[in-house]
Amino acid sequence: MTHPCVLPGIQAIEAEMISLRQHLHAHPELSFEEFATSDLVASKLQAWGFEVHRGMAGTGVVGRLRLGSSDKVIGLRADMDALPIIEQTGLPYASRNEGVMHACGHDGHTAILLAAAKHLAQRGEFDGSVVLIFQPAEEGDGGARRMLEDGLFEQFPCDAVFAMHNMPGLPVGKFGFLAGPFMASTDTVTISVRGVGGHGAMPHKAVDTVLVGSAIVMALQSIVSRNVDPLDCAVVSVGSIHAGIAPNVLPDTCELQLSVRALKPAVRDLLIERISAVAQAQAASYGATVTVQVDESQRFPALINDVDSTAFARQVAQQWLGDEGLISDMTPLTGSEDFAVMLEHCPGCYLVIGNGDGEGGCMVHNPGYDFNDDCLALGASYWVRLVQTFLA
Repeated sequence: MTHPCVLPGIQAIEAEMISLRQHLHAHPELSFEEFATSDLVASKLQAWGFEVHRGMAGTGVVGRLRLGSSDKVIGLRADMDALPIIEQTGLPYASRNEGVMHACGHDGHTAILLAAAKHLAQRGEFDGSVVLIFQPAEEGDGGARRMLEDGLFEQFPCDAVFAMHNMPGLPVGKFGFLAGPFMASTDTVTISVRGVGGHGAMPHKAVDTVLVGSAIVMALQSIVSRNVDPLDCAVVSVGSIHAGIAPNVLPDTCELQLSVRALKPAVRDLLIERISAVAQAQAASYGATVTVQVDESQRFPALINDVDSTAFARQVAQQWLGDEGLISDMTPLTGSEDFAVMLEHCPGCYLVIGNGDGEGGCMVHNPGYDFNDDCLALGASYWVRLVQTFLA
């Protein structure tokens, strides 16, 4: 059932936009390969009268609509890429691209922004410019950074920029806002251990890198518990360990890959420093050596929402939906988001919309996940209200 606060113009196109969202879900594309998605977005915006600019970060699309005489500009961003996951939803519109899935709701984010775009083009009711940013490669491949390097805010300067993400576990259609640090920084760290290979029956003649790697994994867990202030957020997770191919051969190398998260830059620096020190010390105690490498291409800062922009975004939702439309106890999230890079160059706010908290729901990046179409019209209505209020 359509929410009573959905704008009539959005309600009129809701079924069309849900169909579009499900089409996107059935045809997911990986980072920097969003060719069909980019074509669809560009064709829709063009048909609705937007200036359309393509090629930024390869598959990125930027649409601009100007009305009235004001120089004020608001930017809205949606992500378009999918994940390398085999879908297990059994939905009639499940992925037709084997091994690729919209498991994070970017199909929904794109559809929400397109619905808002169509309404704004048909009904206007604002004075200024709205810039719609359809970004490729959010899933750890630096699409936002690439768009900035290609001159996003030089070509399309914005007074403020906003983005929205669905959030499973929160009530459908409720909006969450938090000023300041909202999502964690992320670093990918590789620890390469080198020892001396040997026969599994004669371990005393080898330096066992599996043992060394295992010791490093366990020792790393002391960093958060013993080096970081208990009141600060920090995560050190070892997600991958590779060593050896046979049970009777002690390999001479072992590689660990880590995901490192923090909300404060100082904590982030401390984690990287301690990871290297712990790995070096553990390796030395077993007679092995290590190298520790931080992947610069996979480094993203903490997402820090501008205080004024966040207060404004929250006020728009509150005046429209009342307090019952807000998530009152929003707290920081340890996930990361490359929209953080855009916020380093332009003030703005990243907000969340509830995707549902009922039984059977699952978190994003899960093969059983699906974006909840019940929040599409509310999300689109919010974008329209935000634009019209910002450009009143």
